Order: sequence, then C-alpha cells, then structure tokens
Amino acid sequence: MKIGLLAFVGPATASPAVVARKCEALGFESFYLPEHPILPVNHKTKYPLSPDGRIPEPYANMPDPFVGLALAAGATSKIGLGTGICLVPERNPIVTAKEVATLDFYCGGRFIFGIGAGWLRDESEIMGVDFKQRWAITREYINAMKALWTTEPASFAGEYVAFPAVRANPKPARKPHPPVHIGAGGVGPSMERALHDTVAIGDGWAPLGVAPDALAAELAKLKRMCADAGRDFASLEITVYAPPMQGDPQTTIARYREAGAHRLIMITEKLGASQYEGELESIAKAWIR
Repeated sequence: MKIGLLAFVGPATASPAVVARKCEALGFESFYLPEHPILPVNHKTKYPLSPDGRIPEPYANMPDPFVGLALAAGATSKIGLGTGICLVPERNPIVTAKEVATLDFYCGGRFIFGIGAGWLRDESEIMGVDFKQRWAITREYINAMKALWTTEPASFAGEYVAFPAVRANPKPARKPHPPVHIGAGGVGPSMERALHDTVAIGDGWAPLGVAPDALAAELAKLKRMCADAGRDFASLEITVYAPPMQGDPQTTIARYREAGAHRLIMITEKLGASQYEGELESIAKAWIR
C-alpha cells in the first residue's frame, strides 16, 4: 500500500520544502498540498465537518499549491508530488495546463493531478464560477488541458473554453500526461457523478473518508462502468484521503487493500516549525512498514 501525506502548510508552519524533504526521508510515497485561493469571511456554506459550520483557520492560509509543490520538488528527488485537490473551475485552464506541465517536466514526472470542482459555493462564485455547472466546466477544462499536454500545435473548441492552434511547452515529462485523479465522491448523486467522471476523464479516483466496505461496493460499480465504456478498470489508481481507522493502522491498510485501494493519504495540520518532525515521525511509525 502506498502511504502519502497531505499537509496543511501556511505562513505559521514549516515550509513545503522542509515538510516534503522530511516525508521523503521517512518513506512516504507522496506529498500533497490542498487549495483554497481565498476564504470568504461571511460564508453561507457550512463546513460539513464542524458542528458550528465554521471553516477551520488553515483554510485561509493555504499557499498556491503549484508554487508550494515546486519548492517541494526542489528539495526532494523521488517522492510523488500531488494536488489534493486543485480547484479546476476556479482557474484559467490554459495557465493551469502550463503550470502542471512545467512542474511535471522539472520534477521528472512525479506530479499527480488531484482535481475537484469545489464544495464552497461562496468561494466558487467569488472566483467567477457558475456553481451548478462546475463539474461540466471541470470536465471540459481537463479535456482542453490534455490537448495542450499531448499535441503540438493544440486547439480546442468547447462551451467554456476555446482556442485556435497554439504551441504550449514544455510538455509534461510523464506520458501521455500526469495522472488525473478525481478527488470527489460522497453519498447519492455526488458519488455517481464522481464515478462517471472517473470513467470519462480520470486516471484514478480519490474519494475522502470512504470506509473499506463502501469503497469495495463503489469500485464494483466503477468496474462495470469501465466495462460499458471500454475502459480498463485495472489501469485506474484508487486513492483514499483521510481513511477512517479500522482498528490499528496495519489492519486498516489490510482492509483497504482488500477493498481495492492502492494509496492512503494521511492528513495533518500539526506542522509548526517546532513540531512537524515529531508529527511526521509518529504518522510514519504507525503507517509505513
């Protein structure tokens, strides 16, 4: 099982370079940074994991993930570097494609493009996104990015993005492009949509907090969807963010492996300059063997 770490870094924590270097030394397979470019002060959307709906302070202090991962790339040599997740519809797709390709080119093909469309409606609307259309926008943006990464010259004609023949270099080091992991999936319609999007545009699926039994059931659906679409289910990589504990860590790993997961991502906010080493060492001791 691959064990990765998602780090809530910010101005008051150790830097992404320092944390990533320590993660690599401890044997973590991958290092992820989340994204929220802004945090609305008076938000109407409630944070689902807080009793009072307030959004935790680290959400207001996230660095740009591509800048943070570039710093991490320069401080490491082998650990995977991922967005967990990039809010695709809040970004210009041509510029984002350039950032992805540049980072992957210079880090030697280590980038993992974890993507989402956003849950914080207030933020999306400030960033100019039609919230109801955010996944339709995301699908089209990803297809436009793939054109920029894989063809020369590249062109695209869609409802939300269009451009004539252009040259866009460098191309990513990983071929045909960095893996696109769909970082979404809840209950009901959102889960179904996440699975369909994985089949349509993804190289992997990366839900948050899904227990092993539920994951196994959803992967059975995903396998059928892949067969219907002519896609190879075995080529998809399955990642779980913040896996719920199933007994001790090694039992949890075994259960997720049996369910069909390939990677588990631990999440930590305790990365102060005087505490990050102990926090990372504790996680590594429990999860990495």
